[in-house]
Amino acid sequence: MPRETTPALRCLCPVLNGIAINATAQQVPEGEKKTQAMEAVIVTGTKVQDRTVAESLAPIDIITPEELQLTGTTEVATALARLVPSMNFPRPAITDGTDAVRPAQLRGLAPDQVLVLVNGKRRHVGALINLNGSQGRGSEPVDINAIPVSAVERVEVLRDGAAAQYGSDAIAGVINIVLKSGAKHGNFSGQVGQYSAGDGFQGQLLGDMGFALGDKGSIHFAAQALSQDQTNRARPYITGPGQPTFAADAMPGQVVNRVGDPQIDQSAFTYNGNYRFTDGIEFYSFGMASNRDALSNGYYRTAKNSRNIPAIYPNGFLPLIDNYSKDRSLVAGVKGRTENGWNWDLSYDYGTNHLSFDVLHSLNRSIGVTSQHDFYAGALETTQNVFNADVSRDFDFGWHSPVTLAFGAEYRDDKFNQGPGEPNSYIAGPLVGQPPGAQVFPGYKPEDAGHYNRNNYSLYADAEGSFTDKFSYGAAARYEHYSDFGSTTSGKLSGRYAFTDTFALRATASNGFRAPSLAQQFFQSTSTNFITVNGVNTPFDVRTFAVNNPVAIALGAEPLKPEKSLNYSLGFVAQPLDGLSLTLDAYQIKVNDRIILSENLIGTAVTNFLAARGYPGVTGGRYFTNAVDTRTRGIDLVGSYKLELGPGELELTGSYNHNKTTITAIAPNPPALSQGGLNLLRIGHGEQGRITCGSPKDKFALGGNYTVSNWSFGATATRYGSFCSWQTNSASDQTFNPQWTLDISATYHLGERLDFTLGADNVTNSYPDEVLYANSTNGQYVYSTASPAGFNGAFVYGKATFHW
Repeated sequence: MPRETTPALRCLCPVLNGIAINATAQQVPEGEKKTQAMEAVIVTGTKVQDRTVAESLAPIDIITPEELQLTGTTEVATALARLVPSMNFPRPAITDGTDAVRPAQLRGLAPDQVLVLVNGKRRHVGALINLNGSQGRGSEPVDINAIPVSAVERVEVLRDGAAAQYGSDAIAGVINIVLKSGAKHGNFSGQVGQYSAGDGFQGQLLGDMGFALGDKGSIHFAAQALSQDQTNRARPYITGPGQPTFAADAMPGQVVNRVGDPQIDQSAFTYNGNYRFTDGIEFYSFGMASNRDALSNGYYRTAKNSRNIPAIYPNGFLPLIDNYSKDRSLVAGVKGRTENGWNWDLSYDYGTNHLSFDVLHSLNRSIGVTSQHDFYAGALETTQNVFNADVSRDFDFGWHSPVTLAFGAEYRDDKFNQGPGEPNSYIAGPLVGQPPGAQVFPGYKPEDAGHYNRNNYSLYADAEGSFTDKFSYGAAARYEHYSDFGSTTSGKLSGRYAFTDTFALRATASNGFRAPSLAQQFFQSTSTNFITVNGVNTPFDVRTFAVNNPVAIALGAEPLKPEKSLNYSLGFVAQPLDGLSLTLDAYQIKVNDRIILSENLIGTAVTNFLAARGYPGVTGGRYFTNAVDTRTRGIDLVGSYKLELGPGELELTGSYNHNKTTITAIAPNPPALSQGGLNLLRIGHGEQGRITCGSPKDKFALGGNYTVSNWSFGATATRYGSFCSWQTNSASDQTFNPQWTLDISATYHLGERLDFTLGADNVTNSYPDEVLYANSTNGQYVYSTASPAGFNGAFVYGKATFHW
């Protein structure tokens, strides 16, 4: 989606001023803003109505709309990645649909191991499953960027395992996005920007406003429209010393490829409303609609390349993938409070994501000169229906303080649909021996298509209270039963001890799980992957097999199991001085039976193996597996300091994360991969590197915001730690050095309602290390697409905002 940015004014501080929100409809009472940072009231991870950041039993980051808006970015995921120390959001390119729907990581784990909530309700996963060489390969995460920035009131990031509280997916943590509400406030803004390289122009309009529904309710609307041009950081084709050329007609110095951000056109709309029937009963509802059209690039086929037809493209061709994503969601519920103190909430939650694939400026080589150029390649769709019932109440057992007890039940129905493309997008035409299907992305075949669903129900209980003035506790348990793989139970214990009013220790221990998604169980497709073999980027038509496919079983596939996790954290909260707040949390996350995509199984023996089983022309295979156990250890340090400086006020914020993932066990290689002429590894060197060091091992950010008179000035320096890229051949492995970026901005406040901002992200025009020549496709792709800071260079923008 949009460009790589980092926060223009501030880095993360989980102890910033906040707004109290209700755990169900999340309506924000007027005047609830706090003047003391640690007094921000949180609800994620707790059922206690008035628990603050300082009192939290687990690490919580609170991100206000000011932080989000002042990053200068047009998307939520980019903003969060710059504001949350352990979040990683690289800019993959030439990775098919992943260019359009990019995944984000928390604490170095898989993108679908973090649970996303909106107003406390489970957000549906996206339809895209990441298959190619990006971080998060094999994951099916939530598309956070379908949520417009203009709709967000605040974000709470629970950096702790929470499966016992929220269910599947909450292994790395929980992101709770709270929508703007109420009738009294709104704003409208426009922004334009461009990279210093002269490309990637962006323009966006966004706004929000509320209306009263009599004196008993309100409804708040928000909308965003974005247009973004492509960027390109590919270089001319060159031939290195002793290196073979990949195409005889690609002359040195010729630019034949494109790599960078896709072209994006996106619009989004949200509403968030409530209406009080009586003092004890309230109706609430919120919903979203988002459309995104993303145009991304494949690999260039030169004029004499065997996959080109010169009669159609005399100079070769660059195939394009056009993804159109339609995202819809709706939540409606009734909540209330009885006279004897019971809080209750009944809700229905619907969400769906539909992602279509069109291949443009391409051809089907096996059809010949009559091949069409544009193809409809099929579509993916996910749907979620959730019914929730929650009750809670404070009980006075004569102990030190009341005990908050909560109980709940949930029923969820999930669906995954895969629709075929038009016949010419996948068929093998009359030209024998030529690769079938549309170049860059062969369409989904009828045998790939299917409709799958499952349901599950869960029961949970939660208790929180205090043994003494200094010692508070929490306990949660959850039972969950799935129609496709059975039952699981998880639990969590939390504690906090305040040694003084300004210093407290906190700790948590929990087990959790993540159910394999329906797409991970049943998705099938064939796609062209360019894999470096003997120094040459070689095309392979690799098929992803469902784990129950007989061919996958013949290659060693087994039914998927849920991932199981053990989470531990220990940390402190301190306020040693007025205006100064610090938190430090250490964590360990063990994940057994981690679900990943196997290596691309390629070679002559595989080609023959697949041809003998009805897949001629397919030159590789892969499938999902539970073959890896991992252990992740790290620390998060976050702080803020506010002080009067001369005639103005200075706010400093800082954050640091160190994170390391180790593979503790790899399941024995299936015997099938060592028989019948095969000599393959299910989990090889390249995939191990992606898991253990593909994301940065640390990140540091220090930001300042100085406000004086009608001006605000901001700057943030961010250091992204080293990361690695491991290849099939370890001789081509590379570790990339840390990279610094600097973001600056200045805002002039014209009166109380109009602001003008000029800013620059990565103003020093910093780029990551260049890749080794052997990994650069003859010098064309010189930057790793796993770079956490991206590889687009400096971005300059201007914005005007009118608010009321």
